[in-house]
Amino acid sequence: MQDRTYTENAEPGDEVTVAGWVHEIRDLGGIAFLILRDTTGKIQIKFEKDEMDDELVETGLDVARESVIRVSGSVEEEPRAPTGVEVTPEELEVVSEADPELPLDPSGKVDADLSTRLDNRTLDLRKDEVQAVFEIRAEILRAVREQFREFHCTEINTPKIVATGTEGGTELFPITYFGEEAFMNQSPQLFKQLIAGSNVERVFEIGPIFRAEEHNTPRHLNEATSIDFEGAFCDAHDAMDVAEGIVKAAYEAVTENCSEELETLGLEDEFEVPDGDFPRLTYEEAIERINATGELDEQLVWGDDLPTEAEKALGDDVGGHYFITEWPSEIKPFYIKDTDDDETLSTGFDLMHPRMELVSGGQREHRHEHLIEGFEQQGLDPDQFEYYTKMFKYGMPPHAGFGLGGERLIMTILGLDNIREAVLFPRDRQRLSP
Repeated sequence: MQDRTYTENAEPGDEVTVAGWVHEIRDLGGIAFLILRDTTGKIQIKFEKDEMDDELVETGLDVARESVIRVSGSVEEEPRAPTGVEVTPEELEVVSEADPELPLDPSGKVDADLSTRLDNRTLDLRKDEVQAVFEIRAEILRAVREQFREFHCTEINTPKIVATGTEGGTELFPITYFGEEAFMNQSPQLFKQLIAGSNVERVFEIGPIFRAEEHNTPRHLNEATSIDFEGAFCDAHDAMDVAEGIVKAAYEAVTENCSEELETLGLEDEFEVPDGDFPRLTYEEAIERINATGELDEQLVWGDDLPTEAEKALGDDVGGHYFITEWPSEIKPFYIKDTDDDETLSTGFDLMHPRMELVSGGQREHRHEHLIEGFEQQGLDPDQFEYYTKMFKYGMPPHAGFGLGGERLIMTILGLDNIREAVLFPRDRQRLSP
């Protein structure tokens, strides 16, 4: 619609054509008002019944809420209108009539549960606060890409259909690929390592990953967005520096460029960019601090993974983002390198928000013989990963990287209760449609 004016650009004295959705109708007798909504805001349409064509008035006042209409008319100043201006219509066309019985109320006056909202995402996105979440999501991903480029990284795209899983195990979605068994990729891990071993050196990817986990919690998805980094001639400390920089860049971009969205979500006064360096605790220190809180029924011991209640106890104790480093080698994947001084310790690290884990990373094992040993120690057949392991015979530099959960980053930045609120069309154990 080349002649269309966005509602935010309508100024007194203008002749405009505006188009959007019927947000609300208020009939006060001799005068009535229709609130039209588009992506930039709302504008009031005024109907003075005694002075206007009867058919025009009837069309405007009988149309169902959420119908799409096009209105042409003159813009006048009206301080009592929601945006300080209103349109006196000369023409009104119903472009697409909505069913009067809506499955949810986009005005937000009547609450809907999350399941109903996700079943009717198109209507749900017509709410200002829901749209604000996804405007912020887009800004976060833009800022992340920009920060990676500041770190001299090249963006890559890796296959999502693979012959073998990244980490083995059963958390794979099998598919049929021209008569052969294949899988949806759990992670770009192996491919990004291969590219970091080329002359490209530093790479990042923002893309989907698929995990057939049976978790059904407010912070797990079966299809998620992974923000990945891999850098040649980097160690775990370098990778942690990059991860911290990426997270801080996301917060800073929201502060600088999403003030209206933060206000819509009621976060304008409480939103803060993380200050100072993120503390780096060893796994042993983390276990000691968790046990010292007294919040767990049973004390953690060396080799335990951290349950949700342990993460919460430590997060409350630290009070901000923090790293856990030097995890036991036995609970980290085969591609994570052990420390040079102690083979029972890995170079693996996690970056934690007080609410949950955001990042898992570490320095990778770049020596071919040690890599093969790692496969065998974890019960994996190196021959199934020959496309990966053979490249380690041809001069693989030391390298490190991480994977950051995109939705978890958005969830924690905005304080969302459920990770599904950060995804347009989430995939979990119960949800395959829409």
